[in-house]
Amino acid sequence: MKKETNTDQKDVFDLIADVITGEPIKIAKQYCKNSKTCKLIKSIKDTVSEDVKTVKERDPAATSTAEVLLLYSGLHAVWAHRVSHKLYKKDHKFAARLISQGAKMITGIEIHPGATIGKNLFIDHGSGVVIGETTEIGDNCTLYQGVTLGGTGKDTGKRHPTLGNNVMVGAGARVLGPFKVGDGSKIAANAVVLSEVPENCTAVGIPAKVVKRNNVRVSDDLDHIHIPDPVAQKIAELEERIKELENKKD
Repeated sequence: MKKETNTDQKDVFDLIADVITGEPIKIAKQYCKNSKTCKLIKSIKDTVSEDVKTVKERDPAATSTAEVLLLYSGLHAVWAHRVSHKLYKKDHKFAARLISQGAKMITGIEIHPGATIGKNLFIDHGSGVVIGETTEIGDNCTLYQGVTLGGTGKDTGKRHPTLGNNVMVGAGARVLGPFKVGDGSKIAANAVVLSEVPENCTAVGIPAKVVKRNNVRVSDDLDHIHIPDPVAQKIAELEERIKELENKKD
């Protein structure tokens, strides 16, 4: 009778027996090649590799893979959220909150397990970042320290913002309400955004106003030095107007 060779049908005890009686390395490779568990491990490895790559590309202070894996609290918060979000979707809400609050205590970053987050989110520094329950974040977004993606009032249902792809939110900014920040847009540091921001725009101030439109794809750094200041512009216009009136008076 032909011996069964399909490792997909084997359990852990079959594997142990094969290793003891056969060629351990060859059998282990064959088993892992076909095993769903090993495919899962490979998937996790690929995801973690992509996460590390994202951090290295966006943070010039990242010097090594080990540093990113062990010392970047923003990355740890994202990993914890992936687990808590899975539990939340399976209606294990208490366990989900337990993980998210544990991550908050360790990292200083609070992400509600109900929030939906796309690929390659980078949270730089991270302290004080808050992401609410119905928040939706697209792919390749960047959040700096002190960012709040929050709701307004006690409304139920969708009450937190949606960030498109390639959105960057500067340090200390607040985005409050159930509206969208379009793909490729930037929110300047300490801005308070209370209404929709179109695609490829830059919003500045309190309340935030759009000061740039249709930029080329969002850059890898938030250049605060060259972002227009609408308050300073208004003051400059007022000073110019005062000079005109003084000249007329003379």
